[in-house]
Amino acid sequence: MSGKPVLARIITEDAGRICERLNLGAVADKRVLITGSSGLIGIYFLASLRQLIDRGAGCKVTLVVFSAPDALFSELAAHADINVVRGDIADPLFCRALPMSDLIIHSAGYGQPGRFMSDPVKTIALNAMGTMELMNRLSPDGKFLFTSSAEVYTGLVDGPFHESRIGTTNTDHPRACYIEGKRVGEAICHAYRQRGVAAKSARIALTYGPGTKPHDRRVLNMFIEKGLSGTIAMVDGGEALRTFIYVTDTIEALWNILLTGRDGVYNIGGQEEVSILALAETTGRLMNATVTRGATDGVAGAPAVVRLDMSRYETEFGKQQLVPLQAGLARTIEWQRALYALGN
Repeated sequence: MSGKPVLARIITEDAGRICERLNLGAVADKRVLITGSSGLIGIYFLASLRQLIDRGAGCKVTLVVFSAPDALFSELAAHADINVVRGDIADPLFCRALPMSDLIIHSAGYGQPGRFMSDPVKTIALNAMGTMELMNRLSPDGKFLFTSSAEVYTGLVDGPFHESRIGTTNTDHPRACYIEGKRVGEAICHAYRQRGVAAKSARIALTYGPGTKPHDRRVLNMFIEKGLSGTIAMVDGGEALRTFIYVTDTIEALWNILLTGRDGVYNIGGQEEVSILALAETTGRLMNATVTRGATDGVAGAPAVVRLDMSRYETEFGKQQLVPLQAGLARTIEWQRALYALGN
């Protein structure tokens, strides 16, 4: 099977699983606005909404993108009830022209360290000014979701980290633009909650899966891209520990938090902890690729451990039955093979 049908099948199947596991009746007849809608999280929100619309949900969706969307995104968004708007969320004038909405999901921004560190001012603006401006596009009884990050725990060493805690980094940390931007976005949500707005933040840790663009610079995607050529060359020794979560599990949790969450801040993370070296080796086995370890210190400011306390979410919504890492990794590899088969 050629690349394009595989890409569409994977996203469609995954979106179907999301819809089956959730009661998304609260989305019916709502005006929904999603920023960063062509990114990994955004495209899965789009795919699940498209299935609901096809089933007669009647919601009106506005998708905000910064760059020209690809063919798969355009296919998913091809519906009379879905409007794609291209612009910059860091631009207040652009934000003020967006439609009033009942549900706003603010997922714009860079999730790739190499990208968010390359333009610190833009990174801060997307999370700070963008969040503030979008709050003014929310209907009086609307609900707002800010996609924060587990990076706010950077500096802590004795995980798992609960939502009541925060990291210890200073404002001159190599990743300060991202860390502080996410903290400011959360603070804006908290300030609006004090006004009675249903605003929530989700601290997401290491979501992975199909839906990414070519040459994505997150570690797992780089391993797969390198594995396609037969050798996964690591930049360091891979001692750092991570807990990954497959994208459908993240989207399920985000929908729950947005629609019925009672608290202001939630962790979203996986259950299987793995070292970066073990991740590379598992990817290598699945792709029949060799793995070589590097000698550098890796990406500047990267935390040694990312491990979240999921008790707040699980107390409210129950323990998730997560996609096992190896199964999710195999599906992600299938996506990447099809993606690069298209000549990207």
